[in-house]
Amino acid sequence: MAARRRHVHRRAPGCLLGAVNDEKPICSAKDCRAPAVWVLAWNNPKLHTPERRKTWVACDAHREHLSSFLGMRGFLKDVVPLAEWESAADR
Repeated sequence: MAARRRHVHRRAPGCLLGAVNDEKPICSAKDCRAPAVWVLAWNNPKLHTPERRKTWVACDAHREHLSSFLGMRGFLKDVVPLAEWESAADR
């Protein structure tokens, strides 16, 4: 299953993007419409500076698959619960 890229970005402190019309973000896995509960922070070292973090979001069922997809490429930096990511953005 190829991973679809639905990003959740922090544009500014306290700002979490990725949901359409202020809805809860949905899983980044292809054809999955489940609510996201995890944030997978990653970067491609060939394209991004070390501190840059791109994000995918995942439901419980796709967390491991998406983590493996990014991990095999050496891109995965962190996996955190969505609520924790949002509360960190609010600080």
